[in-house]
Amino acid sequence: MKAIFIAYNQAYNEEIVEILAARGQRGYTKWENVGGCGSVDGEPHLGNHAWPTQNHALITFVDDELVAPIMDDLRGTDLAYKDLGLRAYVLPVEQSI
Repeated sequence: MKAIFIAYNQAYNEEIVEILAARGQRGYTKWENVGGCGSVDGEPHLGNHAWPTQNHALITFVDDELVAPIMDDLRGTDLAYKDLGLRAYVLPVEQSI
């Protein structure tokens, strides 16, 4: 089992959940109105007058065989709309309840 943590522009809100649903991944936890600034390029998403856009973040726990297809889908979405901003990280899950 792995965790996929996804931070993304709020404009992606529906697309991210649809990607998970299309792969049969139902469960996730989402945080809205998350500020941030990318490490490479792009504008900050801080929710203020100067930088009004905000991010959302989501974590989902998936079986190992779903990691690659979901990451491929996320990569494709990021490449299609490069200016919006999307980052995803795969983390090991050692135990769960």
